[in-house]
Order: sequence, then C-alpha cells, then structure tokens
Amino acid sequence: MTDIKAVIFDMDGVLIDSEPRYLQFILDFALTKNPHITIDSLYGMVGASKEDAWTVFARAIGNGQTWQELRDEYRACVDAFSQMDYRAIFRSEAVDVLRLLKQKGYLLALASSTQTDIIMRVLNENDIACYFDLVVSGRQFKQSKPNPEIYFYTARELHVSPHQCLVIEDSTLGITAASRAGMTIAALIDDRFGFDRSLAQYEIGSLGEIPNLPVLSP
Repeated sequence: MTDIKAVIFDMDGVLIDSEPRYLQFILDFALTKNPHITIDSLYGMVGASKEDAWTVFARAIGNGQTWQELRDEYRACVDAFSQMDYRAIFRSEAVDVLRLLKQKGYLLALASSTQTDIIMRVLNENDIACYFDLVVSGRQFKQSKPNPEIYFYTARELHVSPHQCLVIEDSTLGITAASRAGMTIAALIDDRFGFDRSLAQYEIGSLGEIPNLPVLSP
C-alpha cells in the first residue's frame, strides 16, 4: 500500500463547480462573434492552458482573429471573476473532508492553474484557507498542466516524494499532469466536458468519498 502523506487538490471543477459558469461568460462573448456557435464547440477550453484554450476558441469562432486578439478583447469587455459568487458554487462537502484529512495528519495543498488572488478569494470566502499547508498557482510556472511541474514543485515544498501524494483532479490535463508526476490520482467524475479519467487510479462521485479511499489509512 502506498504511504500517502499529502493530499493535493485542484480548485476549479473540484472544490468549486466553476467551469460551467466561466464557460457561459465565454459563450456569451463568442455569440457576439459568431451567432451560430454552440457551447459544445468550446468544451476544449475547460481545464486547458491559456494558449490552448483560446486557440480552441479562435478555431470555433473562425473569424480570422488570432487567439491573442480574441482573449485580449474578452478580457477588456468581460470581468467574469468579479461577477462570480464563489460561495454559491462551492462544494460544501469539502469542509468536512478537509477537516477529517487534517485530523488524520495529512498535509494538504492546493495546486490550481488559476491566479493566486482568485485562489485566495475562493478559499477565504468559503472559510477553508486554514486547512491548507500550501497554496500553489500555475501562474508561477512557465508551462501549465499537463506539464507536471506544478505537482513536482508542490511535493518538494511539502517535503514529500511524488509517490506519497494523492491528487484530486477532474480534467484531462490535470489528471495527465499528476500522472506524469508519478502521483496517485482520484478523479472527480464530471461527464459534461468529455474528460479522460483513464490515468486515474480511482474515480469518485463526490469529494465525500475521499477519506474512504483504500490508498488512505483508516
């Protein structure tokens, strides 16, 4: 049995069900560019790096603008973060899970591709910042998930080896990053976006299942 010492959480799609909300903002913008666009053509943006996500957007729009031009225009006219109610989309079962894992002596970390100020806003508004020993933003690194750098860094900062880490992820790219880092993965099931969970050792329907995973000590 793997000796797990740390549990590392992704944020978007795991602690908060944010992806459909963000995607709706992007769809509204897309419709101003191409009234025939459908939301499923934008699903490839979910969990992707900035360039990859907006390349998907540019391809779906097909109006000749570059992904950089479209992203800059979106950011200039849409402030999705300020309009988000992070308490409304918080998975409330996370509180008991984090508390129990902490009581059992596990190190807890958050490793999200989101910028640090938004991460801290989510944690503070939902009163869970106190549970995390480490908070890491993907903006600290040159490459985003599926590059495993964020997970290697998190393990080093926690002073544990990658094989001693359990990662809670939902997206294909996040799962791939954790797998490349050699970590054990529990994938939160979300069939809305066609995520590939095949690299995960476990699949869970809710965060409440985490403490009972076989890889964690009783």
